Amino acid sequence: MTDIKKHLLLLFDRPYEPIFTSRGDNVTIELPATFYTTRYRPMATQIMTRARGRGSKMISVKDITTPEIEDVMELQRNDHFSLFVTKHQKLAGKLIDVFMKMTDPEDFFAAACYAHDRVNPYLFQYAFAVALLHRDDTRDVQIPSLMETFPGKFVDSNVLGQLREEVFIVDTASREAVRIPRDYTASDIDPEHRLWYFREDPGLNLHHWHWHLVYPADSNTPKMVEKDRRGELFYYMHQQIIARYNIERIANTLTRVKSFNDFRKPISEGYFPKMDSSVASRAWPGRADNISLSDINRETDQIQLQIADLELWRDRILQAIDQMAVTTPNGDVIPLNFDENTDFGIDILGNLIESSSLSANRQMYGQLHNFGHVIISYVNDPINKHLESGGVMNDTATAMRDPIFYRWHSFINDLFEVYKKNLTPYTEEQLTWRGVEVTSIDVLGKKGAKNQFETFWNTSKVDFARGLDFQPQGSVFVEFDHLNHEAFSYKIQVENRSGKPQMGIFRVFMAPKKDECLKDLKFSEQRLMMIEMDKFIVQLNPGMNIVQHASTASSVTIPFEQTFRNLDQNRPEAGTVDAAEFNICGCGWPQHLLVPRGKSGSGQQFQLFVMVSDYENDKIDQKLVGSCTLAATFCGIRDAKYPDKRPMGYPFDREAREGVENLENFLTPNMGMQEVTVVFHDETRKRPSKS
Repeated sequence: MTDIKKHLLLLFDRPYEPIFTSRGDNVTIELPATFYTTRYRPMATQIMTRARGRGSKMISVKDITTPEIEDVMELQRNDHFSLFVTKHQKLAGKLIDVFMKMTDPEDFFAAACYAHDRVNPYLFQYAFAVALLHRDDTRDVQIPSLMETFPGKFVDSNVLGQLREEVFIVDTASREAVRIPRDYTASDIDPEHRLWYFREDPGLNLHHWHWHLVYPADSNTPKMVEKDRRGELFYYMHQQIIARYNIERIANTLTRVKSFNDFRKPISEGYFPKMDSSVASRAWPGRADNISLSDINRETDQIQLQIADLELWRDRILQAIDQMAVTTPNGDVIPLNFDENTDFGIDILGNLIESSSLSANRQMYGQLHNFGHVIISYVNDPINKHLESGGVMNDTATAMRDPIFYRWHSFINDLFEVYKKNLTPYTEEQLTWRGVEVTSIDVLGKKGAKNQFETFWNTSKVDFARGLDFQPQGSVFVEFDHLNHEAFSYKIQVENRSGKPQMGIFRVFMAPKKDECLKDLKFSEQRLMMIEMDKFIVQLNPGMNIVQHASTASSVTIPFEQTFRNLDQNRPEAGTVDAAEFNICGCGWPQHLLVPRGKSGSGQQFQLFVMVSDYENDKIDQKLVGSCTLAATFCGIRDAKYPDKRPMGYPFDREAREGVENLENFLTPNMGMQEVTVVFHDETRKRPSKS
């Protein structure tokens, strides 16, 4: 990596400190005189003299014409920044445009250094990261985990206090990891707290944050938003979250999520995050049980929103789905489905419901998803009477911690499901690949167990040094527990009777066999909880084929080291395609959450489904550059089309043909099903360290 790209990486360190303070390995950034803020300009010479005196490595910033960012500075440095607030989206878009227009990395670095001390820290980090991801000349600069740079979004204030004490008093070599407790947000009196390990998992929340980083909803730079099947990806990624959450609820003897479709009914579930917002310098507000939404009037955020607005947008979207057509601002009509073999309508609908800048008509259909997050987050202070910032639902890095996130997205998913019910079910002929038969499926566990997944608790560590401002430098770790599973592989036996080699695409799904009342799930219910486990391509030779595929190669997940990556370890070689692809590699479902928790004792029963179809019919003709395709299922592939012609979730994306009552009825010869169990071991193991 070139020096200037290493310098860019320094801007992620200690985000609240002035840009000229020591960063990285005792590095000081020396600014042109005009770059200092009014507060520090008179003492600039003294500051730099002090830095040289302590032997700091000095980096000079190019003296460019200072960028025009006065509009962006409208959001105060201690205000809360939210991607769901239209005003904040526009401010971030302006700063991204400033960064994107810089002619080279040196000018980009200079512009970022100028903006760093003037712009809201979280807005800056977001815009800076998005620009790094999308500039052709900086895409190999590895973006650190948000957990490292903004730890206040992931741990409670007590942990941050212990970390600061450890850093201040103890030398680096003698520091001990500070433990994040399991049960710090609620007690077991609250049934919802049984799902703490899912909702509050740092890797899961990082996935949600990184997805929205890769797929911003708004920008004045079209290529950032106009990505292949973006609206469909919004639908499918969130649909899979709800499916997985419902599975976890069943394992914990809870009912499936109740959609939040009555906006005037009290929210029965409260949530108190116990975290401090370092930007806003105050605690993230909690929400008591049974609070009702109110109309919002917050002038500083330019938000005037009524519950009636959400109801109007919901009804208009449902009307569009009923008519299978969307009306544009000039009165044109866009059909939502015009090809029975594909599903272009879901992409149009996804961009409209979210809504991204690709919405066919924001004026008419509004911003249902985004403003739902907003109105829920301000439930405690809708008119800014108490000067409170929004709750965790107002931030992509924290929203998944709150139980209402899943109720809200269950409602959003219900809208998509109404649309999907309008589509013609796949016929048996459409699903069949003649001459190819799946004859057996097995799951092989690490300890020799067959058709049994093993889950347990893992204890892992993450270095928080990057995000602890105004503290001595050096590593300091937090330790936390999370769900994990034993590695496994699929062994699939497939017979190819065509007499010639053929490329097959394998689709692997899994769903619980029984509901929360221990009754067998009907197919109409089960397909909504089919979680995608993997998708891969294999050449099938004539005759019998034994296909084996490891869980660690799942197209859904990224490994622990990519979710919580240390940028000083396992760095791709500069100039390689691996380096160029590393940024989007941070997007993906955490590998440690690939397998649902299951139940103790005899375990929880699941049905594992495998379908193999003709890759020639499903492939996308494109040349892929780079190796970061691991998590393509949820995150796509950068600068490329989604690598599958079929609708996301195929073949469970539509209701089944007539006569299908259960999964066995649904099967065609090129499909197979295996009864499996997930056994949870309530024991804690330390995750092996990797260098």
